[in-house]
Amino acid sequence: MSTTTSYSTISLHDAGREAAENAGGRARVAVRHDLGIGSFGVNAFYQAAAGEQVIGEHDELGPGAGGHEELYVVIAGSAMFTVDGETVEATNGTAVFVADPASKRSAVATEDGTIVLVVGGRPGEPYQLSAGEAMGPFFELYNAKDYAGALEAVEAAFATHPGNALVFYNVACMESLLGRADEAIAALNESVAKWPAYKELAVADDDFASLRDDPRFEELVA
Repeated sequence: MSTTTSYSTISLHDAGREAAENAGGRARVAVRHDLGIGSFGVNAFYQAAAGEQVIGEHDELGPGAGGHEELYVVIAGSAMFTVDGETVEATNGTAVFVADPASKRSAVATEDGTIVLVVGGRPGEPYQLSAGEAMGPFFELYNAKDYAGALEAVEAAFATHPGNALVFYNVACMESLLGRADEAIAALNESVAKWPAYKELAVADDDFASLRDDPRFEELVA
């Protein structure tokens, strides 16, 4: 990234490739954070390998989402989008707009080195960080297995999203990976109380391997 007094730039190709080396081929480029953008939400996703997800399946209604309309622009490579069960081929230069926050959407790269730029916001409202975005550097630290650092990063999101279920869930994951069962159970309890769907996610989440035989964990996810 380069910066002057009047503008900033970032190479999505270089940033994506570098991040993907530490993240198994798929990486998020924190465009909004890295360029200091405060008026709208924008990020990019890089996928090194064709046939792999570049946009994970999601909607914009969960505790980590912002309830946004989202515009996806393929700026390198190509991708196959799926929106509410319908497939959309998106070659380089194609824009896909998903207006309904409830719509399920995902995309698979169909060329190596695919980059998708994502812009989001709520119509008629000033931009606010989603809980997922507020977690900032958590994902990079987690992928680097710096679980203590990742815990600190995710807890910082409580400042803007107090009591958020996604934040509590990831706190629980980090506490479990750090071997602190009591703290992990307490955070997971808060998470599933606010968003019961996280019970199913926790059952198969390898971050909770250390809790599998703990009766408290079994009761929580039952």
